[in-house]
Amino acid sequence: MPQYTIGLDYGTNSVRALLVEVGTGAEIATSVYNYPHGEMGILLDPRDPDLARQHPRDYLDGAVAVITDVLAQARAVPGFSPAQVIGLGVDTTGSTPIPVDAEGTPLALKAEFADELGAMAYLCKDHTGHAEAVEITAKAAEMRPQYLAKCGGTYSAEWFWAKILRCLRANPEVFAAAYTWVEHADWLPAVLCGSDAPGAIKRGICAAGHKAMFHPAWGGYPDAEFLAALDPALVRVRASLPNVAYAVGQAAGALSAEWAAKTGLPAGIPVSVGAFDAHLGGVGSGIAPGVLVKIIGTSTCDMMVAPLAADLPDIPGLCGIVPESILPGCYGLEAGQSAVGDIFNWFVNYLQPGGQGHVELTDGAAKLAPGESGLLALDWHNGNRTILVDQRLTGLVLGLTLQTTPAELYRAWVEATAFGARIIMERFEEYGMAVEQIINCGGISAKNPLVMQIYADVMGRPL
Repeated sequence: MPQYTIGLDYGTNSVRALLVEVGTGAEIATSVYNYPHGEMGILLDPRDPDLARQHPRDYLDGAVAVITDVLAQARAVPGFSPAQVIGLGVDTTGSTPIPVDAEGTPLALKAEFADELGAMAYLCKDHTGHAEAVEITAKAAEMRPQYLAKCGGTYSAEWFWAKILRCLRANPEVFAAAYTWVEHADWLPAVLCGSDAPGAIKRGICAAGHKAMFHPAWGGYPDAEFLAALDPALVRVRASLPNVAYAVGQAAGALSAEWAAKTGLPAGIPVSVGAFDAHLGGVGSGIAPGVLVKIIGTSTCDMMVAPLAADLPDIPGLCGIVPESILPGCYGLEAGQSAVGDIFNWFVNYLQPGGQGHVELTDGAAKLAPGESGLLALDWHNGNRTILVDQRLTGLVLGLTLQTTPAELYRAWVEATAFGARIIMERFEEYGMAVEQIINCGGISAKNPLVMQIYADVMGRPL
């Protein structure tokens, strides 16, 4: 009998499910659930452009919707039965920490915090903790330089501790009510297994290592003395965290009877430890030593791996060098750009250039030669993730005239993101990581050949 597995991919605007036959890799069914809360699934604050949150209710409702949908579609396959599904995997955005109570319930699902933005999931692109990130970087440089060495030399506003410290400062009532904080990538698998009580959650090395300063070399998460130097209140959070983390592919637990009833899946099938969407996109793209995988979406994640036996240098500006965060037996190295597709969507959806969409703007941009418009742009609309690691930076266009067209602007931003991609590739190579092949994944790489051609021209490599 054929066997199947389901992957859940929690993105910025939606959750997707994919049902695959494990023996052949054949894709049997897919489903998409758009998050209903906020603007395209993102809770925003017009007074604070750095804020980007999500509602945990969307994660739960989305899981039920997409799993039941792919199972319904699969019934068109002769002989298919949900009993043939042998496992479930989850990836999410990250760092996307959620404040939860002592039972593991997100505070956003409790009546007293239902409308409190500070109690929601802190989306990866939330930069409200930029001042806290600077503070964490400075304190680590003073007390624990080894922490910074493994996360590129600078702690980011996009990461776990900066967001928690920001909540402590901006929403003290939320911080006081939270027993602990759990990455979305760890929380959802635990919920599916009925093991979401904080002490039972298996934390993934992917999220912990790349975003929360976790490393086996110093016994897990940052120590209490360091966190107390930032704020004594953080010690309580540290006490709620384990000293061990697990690699994706290990079981977070078994699907609970409750979730089996909700979805139609067999109770007891294994649910994998969670990881970040880009990292598992790297696995699916065939990442291996010498291969740079670029996941190009609203933002971009650039990944490489190296054998654990390799003598790797610490690479400034990266989002971490973490053992087995992507592949077993390998270090995972992560970099990226804070905004790529977000820039193109902002131009189309917010500025609405003459009613032109992506197709029309791409067609117009394709008619232009490099440099023809005289425009020069920077792609820092949502800060710089790699290599400057500064979320306070902003975008820029030079050379505007009264004759500048929407297509010229569109091309300028494509070129800007291409040069951002090249800088990342060059940083890897500067520190001895030979880039022998570049593989691209994500909607833009599949849908827009012009963007890929410009990237190939700028990076000087076949993609």
